[in-house]
Amino acid sequence: MKHIFPTYKQYPMEIVSGHDWHLTDENGKQYLDFTSGIGVCSFGYSNDWIEQSVLNQLGKVWHTSNLYPSALQDEVAKMLCPQGMLAFFCNSGTEANEAAFKLARKYTGKAKILAFNDGFHGRTYGSMSLTGNPNIQSGFAPLVPGIDFADYNDSSAVDQITSDYAAVILEVIQGEGGVNSGHGDWLHAISKKCHDQGVLLIADEVQTGIGRTGTQFAYEHFDMDPDIITCAKALGNGLPIGAMLGKQQLAEAFGPGSHGTTFGGNKIALSSAKAVLQQLTPDFLQKVASKSQAVFHQIDQTIADLPIVTKISGLGLMIGIHLDSKVKVADVIAKLQEQGMLTLPAEHNTLRLLPPLVMSQADLLKGIDMIASVLKTASVKVETLA
Repeated sequence: MKHIFPTYKQYPMEIVSGHDWHLTDENGKQYLDFTSGIGVCSFGYSNDWIEQSVLNQLGKVWHTSNLYPSALQDEVAKMLCPQGMLAFFCNSGTEANEAAFKLARKYTGKAKILAFNDGFHGRTYGSMSLTGNPNIQSGFAPLVPGIDFADYNDSSAVDQITSDYAAVILEVIQGEGGVNSGHGDWLHAISKKCHDQGVLLIADEVQTGIGRTGTQFAYEHFDMDPDIITCAKALGNGLPIGAMLGKQQLAEAFGPGSHGTTFGGNKIALSSAKAVLQQLTPDFLQKVASKSQAVFHQIDQTIADLPIVTKISGLGLMIGIHLDSKVKVADVIAKLQEQGMLTLPAEHNTLRLLPPLVMSQADLLKGIDMIASVLKTASVKVETLA
């Protein structure tokens, strides 16, 4: 890559085509994909419904700007929003979180935001300032002021929430931070304390939303009542789209001129989102939940008790396999790539699995068996060295 800034450590292959949940590189090697493009292509790489929806819109108009009303925007917003919420469409998760940050401050008139260590909310200045990872923030000071951090799943964080705060932002399951699942009682306590203190609760569902955990949004598994929800990634199945959803009363702070975007709500991206949401039916979500149950059972049988595995975490088809420091997750990923499987890293030496939601149960279990084989080999090597 001679003409590109080296902002990514890249794997030694280029993906040139895909079908269903398989990807093919420039040498013709095929991979079973447990990444979904980092949680994006939940409906795989050859979804006829999405393709036809996009092709239909391509034949009409590609872009008009938000200076004109869009029936397609309103239709997708109705499909996406929980009851009593409105949508603001943008291009990505970080933009959705920027919008949420701005809305919270403008609506409440307060500046302070509480976020969590190991959280990830994006890389633009507001969302990066909310991200509890010093490695991502390093070199970019000064960051946006007024942001405090607490430990995730720590009961003392509940006590930290006072009426001085404009909002609390959290991921129901921290993705980049290590697939850290929020405890149900803790999430409920955070939600209740926010509402008791007049603090807005922002649920970052950029990675957990659009069916990833077996419900449209992950907060639905828990007794939570977010005021603002952010989503992106899987919403467009590969086309760039994000959305900030907020309760209707918040609209008084986001009138004309208060926020904007040139490409947000683009008709091509929305046509993909519409087709995604049309397929995100209760029956589809139930199938995701059923496949998840089978996958976690297989993990318990083949992986969880291996000596180099310290913990299994996640929900739905968002899974973290936490490894002992004696084994580098990067080496596991490389070995799996050799064997024809793509996986992801996360913080704290975690192997992160985000397979397409449409993947067959047979191939999901095949992938778990491939991981188990690699980890068993690694376990033997560690024991031999010891």
